[in-house]
Amino acid sequence: AVPSLGGCPRVGGCNETRMLEKLPRCGKAFADMMRTVDVWKWCNLSEFIVYYQSFTNCTEVETNVVGCYWPNPLAQGFITGVHRQFFSNCTVDRTHWEDPPDAVLIPLIAVPVLLTVAMAGLVVWRSKRTGQLL
Repeated sequence: AVPSLGGCPRVGGCNETRMLEKLPRCGKAFADMMRTVDVWKWCNLSEFIVYYQSFTNCTEVETNVVGCYWPNPLAQGFITGVHRQFFSNCTVDRTHWEDPPDAVLIPLIAVPVLLTVAMAGLVVWRSKRTGQLL
């Protein structure tokens, strides 16, 4: 009996050999769908999200049909291979944050600390001086 989508894998165990035979069908179907998308749009998920969802569903169904859990290391390895094939040129531009040089950082720390100490000293000095005037 074939489990329904989202159902539990069979009790008989995972047939990894059959899974690795079935998963390339999902990869081929995804590749065929991706050929309809311009290559320069491959890094824009909104251009092919339906195809990717179909690919994901296919890998899940094929994995469950042979009694394996999804995801599992072998299925993830296959999916990673497909990612490498289609999305290896996609990069995420992230800002690399780093501390400023010490010549800038030390004054940025020291000035507020010194101002706080000076203001506290001024308040104490004024409070003692006001007490003497009364």
